Amino acid sequence: MAESDLSIINLTKTYDRLTAVDRVSFTVPQGSFFSILGPSGCGKTTLLRMLAGFISPDSGDICIGGTSVLNLPPNRRPINMVFQHLALFPNMTVAENVAYGLRRRGLDKAEIAQRVQKMLARVSLPDAGPKQIDQLSGGQKQRIAIARCLVLEPALLLLDEPLGALDLKLREHMKIELKQLQAEIGTTFVYITHDQSEALVMSDHVAVMNRGRLEQIGTPQELYYKPKSAFVAGFVGVSNRLNCRIVSHNNAELILETQQGLNLHSSAIKIDKTYTGSAVAYVRPEAILIARDHAAVSSFSNQIEAKIGSILFDGANSSAILNLPQGESLMVALPQDGRMSMLQVGETVHIGWHPEATLCFPENTV
Repeated sequence: MAESDLSIINLTKTYDRLTAVDRVSFTVPQGSFFSILGPSGCGKTTLLRMLAGFISPDSGDICIGGTSVLNLPPNRRPINMVFQHLALFPNMTVAENVAYGLRRRGLDKAEIAQRVQKMLARVSLPDAGPKQIDQLSGGQKQRIAIARCLVLEPALLLLDEPLGALDLKLREHMKIELKQLQAEIGTTFVYITHDQSEALVMSDHVAVMNRGRLEQIGTPQELYYKPKSAFVAGFVGVSNRLNCRIVSHNNAELILETQQGLNLHSSAIKIDKTYTGSAVAYVRPEAILIARDHAAVSSFSNQIEAKIGSILFDGANSSAILNLPQGESLMVALPQDGRMSMLQVGETVHIGWHPEATLCFPENTV
């Protein structure tokens, strides 16, 4: 097992009657890209501020490299932080921005110049030193903000939604750049975000937070394909949610009936055998096969005839909203090979999916 750079042990923070962070524990492996993902108000920013030393926990511990840092002020913790708005100094050159922390530490000019140049090369901006900040693109500013932190050689780099202020195309580009940069440099990144795409694309492991507690920690693939709670199934990625009741339950498969009378088969059961109440089922749009002929879906235990309600064209990510005879709607991912590219609203199609693609949870866990 890899050594851990960061260990959080039963960390708790309460404001009046609100528990913002509730007995949170996790470890971050050395040299990894670790994301904390959750909706607004889930406690992730409070957690980040405790890590940085800006606020103190009510209980619990924070260890970096095996040593508690609870009694250290922010400026003495081996941590640096990149904020959403970057906070670069507009009156300084790029090199002066990167050198700022080194000057504060009292290093001599020759060593500062050497370390700054080396760090600019590592973030692929070797000739940017003399430039003013307003001469840089959004992506270049992002890299300079990271370089200013990494030049101080922190054990951890905290990133607080740093891509939030960028436009969509640049944000997509920077996700790839950040992942590659972290892999090349090897510094442990702890990334805070509400954007699941950022977390899934960049991270080695992701911790999903909800109402101050951790719902699940795992690889992006584990969170997406094997969610351990209804919240994770609904929050991570896009899913069709169907409210159901349990019709029958055996060791291999669960038979569900939706509120509109649609029967579903599920073998991805997250329900105790003794549970007989209401349930909620999640089905990923890409798990559903769509075809014009019934024969194409005849082997699936879940198979339905439906009508096209609308087409959501987005190139390779195109999908369709289907209206089912029972009155419900499902989103279905369209094949990328163009076979269904000429679908028309109102057209009748057939859909099917395997029982393992129906994730089922007790309703009271949502």
